[in-house]
Amino acid sequence: MQMRTSDRRSLALGGGIAALLCIPPAISVAANASADVLLTTGRPALASSTLSVAWLASAAVDHSTGTRWASGVTAGTEWLRVDLGAAQDVTRVRLHWAAAYAKAYRVQLSDDGATWRDAYRTANGTGGVDDLRGLTASGRYLRVLATQRATPDGYSLRDVRAYGPGPAARVTESGRVVGAGVPAAAAGLTAKVKKETAFQLVSSAENSTLNWRGEYGYLEDLGDGRGYTGGIIGFCSGTSDMLAVVTDYTRRKLANPLARYLPALRAVDGTDSHEGLDPGFPAAWRAAARDPVFQRVQRDARDRMYFTPAVRLAGADGLRALGQFAYYDAAVMHGVSGLRTIREQAVRARRTPAQGGDEIAYLGAFLDARDAEMRREAAHSDTTRVDTAQRVFLRASNLDLVPPLTWQVYGDRYTIKS
Repeated sequence: MQMRTSDRRSLALGGGIAALLCIPPAISVAANASADVLLTTGRPALASSTLSVAWLASAAVDHSTGTRWASGVTAGTEWLRVDLGAAQDVTRVRLHWAAAYAKAYRVQLSDDGATWRDAYRTANGTGGVDDLRGLTASGRYLRVLATQRATPDGYSLRDVRAYGPGPAARVTESGRVVGAGVPAAAAGLTAKVKKETAFQLVSSAENSTLNWRGEYGYLEDLGDGRGYTGGIIGFCSGTSDMLAVVTDYTRRKLANPLARYLPALRAVDGTDSHEGLDPGFPAAWRAAARDPVFQRVQRDARDRMYFTPAVRLAGADGLRALGQFAYYDAAVMHGVSGLRTIREQAVRARRTPAQGGDEIAYLGAFLDARDAEMRREAAHSDTTRVDTAQRVFLRASNLDLVPPLTWQVYGDRYTIKS
């Protein structure tokens, strides 16, 4: 049968459509592989200021235009910083301003969060959406530095998106996107500066000061059923760790002011009694605190009994600096066995990051379990060391404890600037 011209045209057109629709999968994958990856979704964000808890920095990276970050009302410079998790090449940044936008601002990248390089700058911002393409910049930290207001109301960003070649982010159980490859050394308390931060945070709760090195001679009975509490981490005569400290001190230096109290410390271990310790033990403790050997013993005991086990457990759970500190602080108050009990409660509610869970969601469950444990003891029912310190950092998504840090414990306010 002879085919009509119209039929031949239909067949030719149909074949063309089929050819277009039946694209080999390899071609589609190749096209997608070259596309830039969204780097900022759900990443930890910090800001120079916030107008209130309703407009936190994290709202600018949840990629919902129904939320936003708003700075304090100021005529000065303000900034919003996003931790990309690892060094990234950035080729595009998209900013969605709210009504309070910047007339002059810069987009900057940094490797360490301290030294910044401009990727883009303008003195003629008009608000709305700024889609900045063709950038050639790299770094772990992205910052929008606003230097001149366009309105009297500070600065506000609904959305901050950065794009680059990757590596691609992964998605956790809650749908939260987590950037690839946070370097362990940069994220954990094993780094010297982060370890110091952890000690200062604990000291604010244990000794009401950031200067933990000035607390070797601290000693008092807090009335919490644990007898004397003393030293840089709150070693207690009723919970074995003070006995361990004095025993190790005597092993290293036989002639010391505390050696004579070892029999009494053994007798009162597990109680709140001072029998055999009063009246001379407090003065002897303060005298020993001037000895560099005793100071070293305290530091070693802190690390061996609390810091190292807590940080190792947190690292195995895939937690970064904030989570490692939360574990360490729990170990200081409840012991490592108490920490493990709290962790078990948290794991029943949420999976750890190492199990594929969301880090922020898991830490929220851990702090809930910690609060519940503290309230079981009348002496520890004040949960501010969790609620107005650790939760403050968690709400800001500051999982790496990047300064500046500001928190409150027992009504006192503290700041670590750098």
